[in-house]
Amino acid sequence: MTAAPHDPAPAAADRPRVRALVVDDEPSLVTVVAGYLAREGYAVDTAADGEAALATARRTRPDVVVLDLMLPGIDGIEVCRQLRTFTDAYVIMLTARADEVDKLIGLSVGADDYLTKPFSPRELVARVKAMLRRPRTGDAGPDAVLRRFGAITVDPQAREVRLNGAPVDLTRTEFDLLDVLSQRPRLAFTRAQLIERVWGTGWGGDEHLVDIHLGHVRRKLGDDPTSPRFILTVRGVGYRMGPG
Repeated sequence: MTAAPHDPAPAAADRPRVRALVVDDEPSLVTVVAGYLAREGYAVDTAADGEAALATARRTRPDVVVLDLMLPGIDGIEVCRQLRTFTDAYVIMLTARADEVDKLIGLSVGADDYLTKPFSPRELVARVKAMLRRPRTGDAGPDAVLRRFGAITVDPQAREVRLNGAPVDLTRTEFDLLDVLSQRPRLAFTRAQLIERVWGTGWGGDEHLVDIHLGHVRRKLGDDPTSPRFILTVRGVGYRMGPG
């Protein structure tokens, strides 16, 4: 069942209202995480299983979802997959197992980040705040022009990518990485530089996330990693956009 929303602390007048959904079957963890988020001024809803999580997300349209991997009934992987069919909310996946397979599977269905239990609630809040600082729409600055790379176009204002004229369904994080690379197509970015540009300064997660997310982008663009046309691997450095 879904718990009542936590009342947020009074928000600053200029702070946009943010809604979070915390999904876990450990009541003590939910209480702590929801409490920390509420103190940041977020409106927080909670759910203890996958079905309740999906129902709540459809009703409240959260900006960010903190989602446990191991849930009764529908597990976190399937919840994340279904979330991606109707919302672009940021998803931070929680796992009690440090197994790399869990992390890779979670990210393959659209999770933006992960934390392994036990974790610091302060670190979780910092990750959430870093994500929410990322823009949802393109700006009108000089980097917001339509960019073309062979068969693909990147429209930063519409946050849209097209391949041979057809839209490509990217998550927020996938688009943000492609946006950064396409701004400076001849510049090779290190993973650390991409982390700083997309996840934010001070983010303390695994730089391997860059490889995972760009792997998803390549797959969606039909870009063979052994002979890429759009996203090139620069050996010993990182990645850059190709000439198309």
